[in-house]
Amino acid sequence: MSNTVPVSNTPGTTSADPSKLTPEAITEQLRSMRSQIDQVQPLSDKERRQLKQRLRSQTRPVVEASINVMGVLTNVSQAIGQPIEEVRQVQTETFAWDAAAEEARAFAKAIEGVNLIRRQRLALIGTQAYTIGTSLAKDPANGVLLAHVEEVKKLKSMSRHKKAPQAPQPPASPTPAPAPAPTTPKA
Repeated sequence: MSNTVPVSNTPGTTSADPSKLTPEAITEQLRSMRSQIDQVQPLSDKERRQLKQRLRSQTRPVVEASINVMGVLTNVSQAIGQPIEEVRQVQTETFAWDAAAEEARAFAKAIEGVNLIRRQRLALIGTQAYTIGTSLAKDPANGVLLAHVEEVKKLKSMSRHKKAPQAPQPPASPTPAPAPAPTTPKA
């Protein structure tokens, strides 16, 4: 599969620069990289929420200070059953993977941003085409445009008439309010 975009003089297309990757090439390379990384298994949304919740009280400084306790006295490391060298290696790997994850997020945001600009440009071109097509369709000589203009009009109308969210259903049997607590007369 070629990594370059085909040569084209069409406005809005990328020139033939061999250093530029196509979306297909990026997808292929990302899949290849994912297959080369150990322990890559996606978490479910529930698992992700649970892990984040557990880690809220275990901030990075707290974890680092706690690990330092292991380095002070070997008895701590032995009691845990984890050699300090292995724990420090996991710590180093965690920092490196944090940096890789941040870089991947920045990469994804950049791709999304550029694609939003492309989508906006396409929307503008589409609006211009529809406006010009609507005007030209008024001439019987351009009758071939009528069906296309009507299709766009129908699609635009459908997109404006989205279903309203349904009102929440009342509970099947309302829970009775608790009875007021009995009061005892004061003497």
